[in-house]
Amino acid sequence: MKRSAVILKAIKLGLAFIVAPTQLFAASCDNIDFEGTSFTVCTANAASDVIRLHLNGPDGKPLGSFAALEANLAPSQIAFAMNAGMYHPDRSPVGLYIEEGETKRPIVTREGPGNFGLLPNGVLCLRAGRAEIIESRHFADSQPNCDYATQSGPMLVIAGSLHPRFIPASQSKHVRNGVGVRDDGTLVAAISNAAVNFHTFARLFRDQLETKNALFLDGSISRLYAPELDRHDIGLPMGPMLSVQGGTD
Repeated sequence: MKRSAVILKAIKLGLAFIVAPTQLFAASCDNIDFEGTSFTVCTANAASDVIRLHLNGPDGKPLGSFAALEANLAPSQIAFAMNAGMYHPDRSPVGLYIEEGETKRPIVTREGPGNFGLLPNGVLCLRAGRAEIIESRHFADSQPNCDYATQSGPMLVIAGSLHPRFIPASQSKHVRNGVGVRDDGTLVAAISNAAVNFHTFARLFRDQLETKNALFLDGSISRLYAPELDRHDIGLPMGPMLSVQGGTD
C-alpha cells in the first residue's frame, strides 16, 4: 500500500499517525545549460548552511571518498559535497589547508608548474556566516582568520575579470569543477558534465552564475555528491573535500 494511502486510512480510523520529518535543505543542486554544455550547479547560504572542509577521518588517514565522508558525518545529512583542492600522491594538500582553525599546510605564493602554479591562484576561506575567495598573495599579506580554508589554482574570476592566461579557443578540455562566491555571500559550486576549457568554465562563473571571484578546484579529480539529484560520483581517492549540510527552509 502506498504511504499516502496508509496515512489516509489512519486518519479515517482516528489513529495517531506520526510522520517522520523530511529535512528540507536551503542548499540545492540543479543541472543547467551554458553555451550548449551541461553543468551541475549547487548553491549554499554561508549564513545558514554548514559549510566545511574535510581531509582525514578519526584514524588520521585521508577519508578519500564521499562514502567515508558521509559515514564520518553521520547522523548529519549532506546536501552536497565535492572535491576541494589539489593534492600530492599521499593525498596531502598542495597548498594552504586549514581545518577547524588549525593550519595543516602553509600557503604557497610562488609561481610553479601545472594549474596550481598558474598565478594568480587563490584561497577559499570559510568563517562564521561568511565565505570568501581571496587571491593567494593578498591572503598571505592580509592573513585573514579562517575556520576552514583550501588553496587551489588558478583563479577563474578575479574581481569580475577572467584570468588573463585563459585562451577562448583553447583545446585543453577536461571535466572541471570549481567554486565561486556572490556579493550576497552565496557559495556557488559547479562541475561540468562534459569536457570544457578554462575560458568557458570561467565565463560560466562570471556571466551565468554571477560570481565576481571564483576558484578552480580540479580538472583530473572532479566529482560531486548530490543526493537530491541521485548523484554519487566515484573514482580515484580524493584529498580535501567540501561538504554542505543545509539549513532548513
